[in-house]
Amino acid sequence: MAITGECFCKSVQYKIDGLLRDARSCHCSRCRKAFSSQASSYALVNADEFKWLQGEELLTSYESQPDFGLCFCSLCGSTLCGTYQGEVHGVTLGCINGDPQIEIGYHLFVGSKASWEVIPDGIKTYIEGPPKN
Repeated sequence: MAITGECFCKSVQYKIDGLLRDARSCHCSRCRKAFSSQASSYALVNADEFKWLQGEELLTSYESQPDFGLCFCSLCGSTLCGTYQGEVHGVTLGCINGDPQIEIGYHLFVGSKASWEVIPDGIKTYIEGPPKN
């Protein structure tokens, strides 16, 4: 069964014919600003399993660093996905419809989290990014 998602105003919609993987929450200052929240929550997808259903022409993109960017609805401002070299590589979990059948596996960059945020004990965290395999 496909996973679907949409922006706040429902003008941009997508589906994923596959599974989400490697869900995480990033607490760096850039993600806090980009997502207007204490952190971003997103999961990776295979680009060939992702398809825009409607509103692709309404997307605005922002390249946050070379090869990496974000796409958001130009009408309501919802951040929908992250891109790598122009292809969708991850989706924001908040824009998914229903249960995404995945849990946040770890929290990144908690060393630079907002001073007012409290991360509960027992959560897998990394001061910066996760260790390289």
